[in-house]
Amino acid sequence: MIKIYNTLTRKKEKFKPMNENRVNLFVCGPTVYDNAHIGHARTYISFDVISRYLKYKGFSVFYLQNITDIDNKIIKRAAETGEDPIKLARKFEKKYIEDMKTLGVENVNLYARATEHLPEIISQIETLLSKGFAYETESGVYFDESQFPEFGKLSNRNIEDLNVHRVNPDSTKRNPGDFALWKKKDEKPFWESPWGTGRPGWHIEDTAITEEYFGPQYDLHGGGLDLIFPHHEAEIAQMESTSSLKPMVRYWMHTGFLNVKGEKMSKSLGNFITIRELLKNYSPEVFRFFVISTHYRSPIDFSQEILEQSHKGLKRIYKLAETVEDLLESEVPQNSAADKHQIKLLTETREKFLEAMDNDFNTPLALSSLFDFIREINRDINHSKISKYILNHIKIFLLKIGDILGVDFLTNRQHDDLTEELVDLITNIREKLRQKNEWELADDIRTKLGELNIIIEDKK
Repeated sequence: MIKIYNTLTRKKEKFKPMNENRVNLFVCGPTVYDNAHIGHARTYISFDVISRYLKYKGFSVFYLQNITDIDNKIIKRAAETGEDPIKLARKFEKKYIEDMKTLGVENVNLYARATEHLPEIISQIETLLSKGFAYETESGVYFDESQFPEFGKLSNRNIEDLNVHRVNPDSTKRNPGDFALWKKKDEKPFWESPWGTGRPGWHIEDTAITEEYFGPQYDLHGGGLDLIFPHHEAEIAQMESTSSLKPMVRYWMHTGFLNVKGEKMSKSLGNFITIRELLKNYSPEVFRFFVISTHYRSPIDFSQEILEQSHKGLKRIYKLAETVEDLLESEVPQNSAADKHQIKLLTETREKFLEAMDNDFNTPLALSSLFDFIREINRDINHSKISKYILNHIKIFLLKIGDILGVDFLTNRQHDDLTEELVDLITNIREKLRQKNEWELADDIRTKLGELNIIIEDKK
């Protein structure tokens, strides 16, 4: 039985979908005005693993993401670059999906654009107006927060405490916390509505999209921790007011923050890293392994040192996989006296791995059981106490957990790693030659490496 930590109830609960083995999963997608960053990647890799594991357990998962393709950030960026806002959004949407594919995030069934769901958005706003949960002003249509007393239940806050710290820059609003459902605008881009030309609010697009594909209630809603308030609170208020059904979502799941060397990632701090920048220096598998080495709810600190540690851990698994493949092609016995013990070890490892994943998708604990297994089985391999019978079982095990985690452990990457290590060795030797003033030999090494398209530049 899978247990999931529910942000709404603040405890772990047994997972029981609304419709037997069918699972509807929605995760808030990006606002496409720039290249996606590693914070996005952390969230989407985490939910890709969650989706993979649910499928492994026999559930039929429909994974939906929205694409916010109209927003003030998009309009501002388009004005800066002189591009059409919609074309700019399409450009960065394409890049985002390419980045996700590169990172192995391939379980999203549908990316739903906000601009392609205007009829659903308008319909939901009309319902909220007719039920008295929204009102129209000269600047737009707003949700009346005072009509939904449970506002704040996801973040464990109450309206009275929230309003103490709020200001009301829009004098047309009834309450400081009322949020826009429709913004009246006459500058492009805009869309027609019963309230004049304008654009939808940010929160309403998600509930309009999920209601269209899942109905008013569904199983899982995910996103980053920073979206709990006000975004996810607003979603709950909108959908539960529209349908009068509670809860809107059975299980709310949130990923922890990704910091860079202990600080929140920010362009102003100069520690903002896009996925594309990261992948210039590290493979997608290394970053993915870095993400799943931390529990999805925990904060994760990014640094090159920690990334290198993840790389070393990943190479340990690759090395076992490579050894298994090599031994299967060699003259090892079909069976051995150690088979019984090794099958027991493999069975216990599998049980620990699945037990960790069942416990709120605890990937670091699952990986810990795998590393314990590697340490134990390597002893038998080093002492030639391994048979093809066991090797085949290990290979199947690595294939299955690799599919769950989204990393192909059986693909041989050791040659790439060996190349890096050899280049490091050669450059270190060359540096020692330079220190001994053996310039001619050092230059000869640089020239020969250059012929192999390995360029060395000597700088201070």
